[in-house]
Amino acid sequence: MAVATPPQLETLAINTIRTLSIDAVQQANSGHPGLPLGAAPMAYVLWTEYLKHNPRDPHWPDRDRFVLSAGHGSALLYSLLHLSGYDLSLDQVKAFRQLGSKTPGHPERLHTPGVEVTTGPLGQGFGNGVGLAMAEAFLAARYNRPGHEVVDHYTYGIVSDGDLMEGVAAEAASLAGHLKLGKLIYLYDQNHISLAGTTNLSFTEDVAARFDALGWHTMTIDGMDTSAVRAALDQARAESERPSLICARTVIGFGSPKKANTFGVHGSPLGPDEVRATKENLGWPTEPAFLIPDEVRAKFAEGLDRGAEVQAQWRMRFDAFAEAFPEQAAEYTLALAGKLPEGWDSDLPTYEVGAKAVASRKASGETIANFAPKIPWFVGGSADLNPSTNTAMKGAGDFQGPGASAEGVQGTTGGGWGYAGRNIHFGVREHAMGSAVNGMAAHGGVIPFGSTFLVFSDYVRPAVRLAALSRLKSIFVFTHDSIAVGEDGPTHEPVEHVMSLRAIPHLHVIRPGDPNETVDAWKAALTHDGPTALILSRQDLTILDRSGARGDLSQGGYIFADSDGGPDIVLIGTGSELELTLMAKATLAEHGFQARVVSLPCWELFQAQGNDYKDQVLGPRGTPRLSVEAGTTLGWGKYTGDNGGMIGVDTYGASGAGAAVLAAYGFSKEHVAAEALRLLGRDDLADQVEPPKAEGDTAGEQAEGGEGHS
Repeated sequence: MAVATPPQLETLAINTIRTLSIDAVQQANSGHPGLPLGAAPMAYVLWTEYLKHNPRDPHWPDRDRFVLSAGHGSALLYSLLHLSGYDLSLDQVKAFRQLGSKTPGHPERLHTPGVEVTTGPLGQGFGNGVGLAMAEAFLAARYNRPGHEVVDHYTYGIVSDGDLMEGVAAEAASLAGHLKLGKLIYLYDQNHISLAGTTNLSFTEDVAARFDALGWHTMTIDGMDTSAVRAALDQARAESERPSLICARTVIGFGSPKKANTFGVHGSPLGPDEVRATKENLGWPTEPAFLIPDEVRAKFAEGLDRGAEVQAQWRMRFDAFAEAFPEQAAEYTLALAGKLPEGWDSDLPTYEVGAKAVASRKASGETIANFAPKIPWFVGGSADLNPSTNTAMKGAGDFQGPGASAEGVQGTTGGGWGYAGRNIHFGVREHAMGSAVNGMAAHGGVIPFGSTFLVFSDYVRPAVRLAALSRLKSIFVFTHDSIAVGEDGPTHEPVEHVMSLRAIPHLHVIRPGDPNETVDAWKAALTHDGPTALILSRQDLTILDRSGARGDLSQGGYIFADSDGGPDIVLIGTGSELELTLMAKATLAEHGFQARVVSLPCWELFQAQGNDYKDQVLGPRGTPRLSVEAGTTLGWGKYTGDNGGMIGVDTYGASGAGAAVLAAYGFSKEHVAAEALRLLGRDDLADQVEPPKAEGDTAGEQAEGGEGHS
């Protein structure tokens, strides 16, 4: 902790944070001035006296992490970053919310030095912080040795009333309390104001009591009193087995004569007159704007030398650790660098043609079992679905807090309990799982994953989107990928979900067509620097003959089986439907037509290829193309073109045996071949291959609207 600051200088520094923030908001004529005015005292104490960081090296591994979950108050964070000496100039603060600046409306990872995670959607930052603390706990348990503590830092955050209203925060809080994440400390900016009014319109619960019940250590303080903030932070740091929530009562818009403690100061600039009045009320010069007194600059500059010294001390500890434990140090260094061990993929599973069919979720589990022992920083789990998603790592231990015991507990994976365990039991908490996985990825030193059924990707989607926006190496494993789920019915049968995920920029969505493509999908996910969604089947998939393939999954799309000459038609398949296109190819050959089969498991990787390659794969212009995928047809037109067709599902599924549901919705070799023949202008042959449905055919009626073609 830093040396105590004279009260006059402390007030001057706090008011500098306040006025920098409101000047930035006013100059932009956009933003949220209320939070910086009220939260500045506790932010000042945290950043100058408790936060372990080195602004000259924002990425050194053992720094404390800070999350502004209330990302709408970003002007506060930018003021702190500039004053603390991060590479964020005053001109950038002045360019707040302007196109091309480093000070966007809400904090963005990789965009602004010192920003750990992208926040803005309320509650996500709260969940990210839980993931950051989980990563710290795992790495400390794996690498620290007596006398060699190379992983030892805290995760701090400022959370708001709005954060705590969001369901994702409730899930994440429950998980953090269960895991006893004692090095997670949140300052709750409890100003009782949200954008639309006072919180008592909708939020009257006893927050401290709720968090007490969830296993948190809670305190209630006057957040405007810096001494109270210090005392609370000291108590929180002394608590080792419970995360801490400091309920800090603050005044939103503090200092503003007309707008303090009103919802009008939450999301709108003060206005020139009120900025002037606020500064006068704080005893601050009204001009110039963006004033930083020399003594305040000097005060914050103390943190630069202090941070450099703390990092230097850590470097000495790490060097001693490396000398005493060279293998562990080398492994940790490799993990921090985001690299994979040599030979991690040297003997991944291969599946022989003719062998028993294997569901891609099972092939995925077998692939994980192969590479996971070689990548010991690969960690993750499921939303209570390990037996179904096949993601449990046998013998890798269960990630649990201090004092946890496997006695009397079913479903453990072996290998012991504790923070060194690699199997994370997220519980039925998809929202928290997604945000925590992102937090772990942002921390570094781990490759995290989470898994659930594809239909529940809607619960994870906000986190998936933020993973893509932040370029985080988060892996999302989604199984039970189509109407082939069957008996569980349309509530559990995804239809629009794959295409919905494909709509997220920078997310690699991979739907492998057989067990061998599943192995390749994991290779693509583990070598990709951004997020990946793996889309896997419940039902068994035939092991397909790839002997005639020209390319592989790493290109996103490739010729899986070609025609003898120029193709009369190109059949494009993904997932379980890839086999149908191969069957249809054989049927078409019986009628004298040559078909090319293209496997297109990852649109994003395919789009990254050159136009020449894509044209080569998809065939000469004007060649009819037919896509086959058990999901919505929306979007497939970009590949099938004006002269093409689509077989898909543009309605909801139905309850029944999976194979029967697929057949009812047109996913049969006969229907695929018939649709291809119709595209070729041979309706007569199509009716021979697939006779018209009899009147009153209930299966046909059930599937009405379930396919689309043009």
